[in-house]
Amino acid sequence: MKISDSLQLPCWVELSSRLAKAALNENIGEADGRPGKRMKTLYEMWANCGAALNISGNVMVDARGMVEEHNVVLENDSYLDDVREWARIAQSGGTQFWMQINHPGRQAQTNHNKEIVGPSAVKLQQKGHFGLPRALEEREILELIRRYGNTARLAKEAGFSGVQIHGAHGYLVSQFLSPKTNIRSDRWGGKLENRARFLLEIFRTIREQVGPHFPIGVKINSADFQRGGFDNEDSLNVIRMLEAEGIDLIEVSGGTYEKAAMMGVGQRESTRKREAYFLEFAQKVKAEMNVPLMLTGGFRTLAAMEEALSEKACDLIGMGRPFSAYPKVAAEFLDGTRQECVLPNTSTGIKTLDKMGAVDLTWHSMQLRLMAEGKMPNMQLSPWWSVWDLVKRLYL
Repeated sequence: MKISDSLQLPCWVELSSRLAKAALNENIGEADGRPGKRMKTLYEMWANCGAALNISGNVMVDARGMVEEHNVVLENDSYLDDVREWARIAQSGGTQFWMQINHPGRQAQTNHNKEIVGPSAVKLQQKGHFGLPRALEEREILELIRRYGNTARLAKEAGFSGVQIHGAHGYLVSQFLSPKTNIRSDRWGGKLENRARFLLEIFRTIREQVGPHFPIGVKINSADFQRGGFDNEDSLNVIRMLEAEGIDLIEVSGGTYEKAAMMGVGQRESTRKREAYFLEFAQKVKAEMNVPLMLTGGFRTLAAMEEALSEKACDLIGMGRPFSAYPKVAAEFLDGTRQECVLPNTSTGIKTLDKMGAVDLTWHSMQLRLMAEGKMPNMQLSPWWSVWDLVKRLYL
């Protein structure tokens, strides 16, 4: 199988190749939650990126729950024209544009959220402005499910070609799935069937809102990589549930703010060399199920991508950070002008800082901000600039 092969999803939508741009949290929306000029400029940079699928960064279903201060929020039609223009620009080069919809739950910071909520009152053990969450009431859970459906409906109305439910990386859906963060004793907690109820009800509500032929994807952790958390077996079982419901695409990732496996933190050197961080888990999924699978995390060479596809470990290759350094990286892989994507070394030389993974993440976020100004990424940018940017955001 080649990266240039097309892929048909269960909803009968066809992706033109096996390359996708995974979601990158842009954090450049306007103060009122609109996708303004900077967001549109950034996605104009990616309009001809070559990926068959481009997934947006976090779009919040509720302005009271923000991952970052400048995320886009879509909870009503008050600025739907801006969202339409965003979708039009992003798809002007032929790529499909899906909206990633999310709620942070306990991974919301108190400096830009008045109240922190989650499945249970379990505090995030992470530096930053993270408070003790209040456990959601039944009526609030049902309201949040409705909000996910509402945002998906508005995304379709605005011209997006699909949506992705963010069920990974320790955000609200992920918190419901994990027995470490969901210690409820009602129908939303306890056994896996109950912990998965929130995600399944979101999927069903979205399907009701958008119809049978509009793609719905889910990003899910292979595991939380934390003792007592969501593990491989849990994930396999939830994916089985989603396949039975008719999910169109599963994206496999892993980790949370407390254990950032999705950024390569804690990964063995052998895993890094193999490139795909979650390859073994993806192979287990494909051995048991026929659900279309997108594998994201670590891919840097054409050889590794085509090997994963040929071995049927996945159906779609997802890349995130390469697009923040090389805006047309997928097109270059497809036309043969690129065989590998070497990203700059963002090490500060201080192991404690580097191990956190936040410096590398911030360095790439700064590249997105440059692109949002219509500039090309700056590969010479010192990682110490990202340290200063991180300090300002977390502590000043």
